Amino acid sequence: MKGYRDIAGDGGSNIVEQVVAQQGRLAARMASVRATVAVVSGKGGVGKSSITANLAGALAARGLRVGVLDADLNGPSMGKMLGVRGQTLRVAPDGVQPAVSAEGIRVLSMDLLLSGDDTPVVWEAPTQAEAHTWRGTMEGTALREFLTDTAWGALDLLLIDLPPGSDRLPTLLDLLPGLTGAVVVTIPSEVSHLVVRRAMTLARERGARLLGLIENMAGYVCPTCGAVGPLFDGPGGEEMAARHGLPFLGRVPFDPRLAAAADRGRPFVLEHGKTPAGGALDAIAGALTSAVLPA
Repeated sequence: MKGYRDIAGDGGSNIVEQVVAQQGRLAARMASVRATVAVVSGKGGVGKSSITANLAGALAARGLRVGVLDADLNGPSMGKMLGVRGQTLRVAPDGVQPAVSAEGIRVLSMDLLLSGDDTPVVWEAPTQAEAHTWRGTMEGTALREFLTDTAWGALDLLLIDLPPGSDRLPTLLDLLPGLTGAVVVTIPSEVSHLVVRRAMTLARERGARLLGLIENMAGYVCPTCGAVGPLFDGPGGEEMAARHGLPFLGRVPFDPRLAAAADRGRPFVLEHGKTPAGGALDAIAGALTSAVLPA
């Protein structure tokens, strides 16, 4: 992968021409991808990455060609969740070859570029005092490179797991104006709903297509009897979706085995598809397929 200075050139000369050329390469790269869907939340801690990994697994199980771009550059987790950590990225004539999971899911994550578990992501700037100011620019540049330089091949659906922050989806739209749409993840919590509403408002102001709302951690699955009981006492996602004119894609109860499956690098939905959480995830994958891949 090229760094910021490689793209900007000496002193930043010709950067406009280079960015325009890169946008052309990006459009050519995305031409073989039928649909690109961002998974967003606005707020951290709602299980967005878990939803992304399991949707990818459920879609792959349906026979679709699936890719996952881990756009959380500072806290990447898709490599672990999809079992591709340790794979070496190879550069071929047509670009960087993504890692491939046991289910055939193509994955690119900053995690695959780090030398070890304790290695942090450090953004170089002209001076350390400027690092915070430059960070957004450098993150955007790195994400553009991930999209442009990766040889995704022919995909039915590319899922983009965005980090928390209401500005993340507008930033992605600047890089990828052809984004098919976004799904929003929340939990039954007033705090979560407050942040998610702001993120949805900003996304709509930028012209993003919101495909629907997913309510995660909607209850707790008893590990002994399998019954679903209450987990949070906050407002429901279905009412929130209706209030904002969004399709409600479904509610996923928390199952302790979700975390264990993520640690093993195997999507929970593939091993526990008949459970309340597994069935909900599979149904959401079906609804998403219908929304973005019309027959």
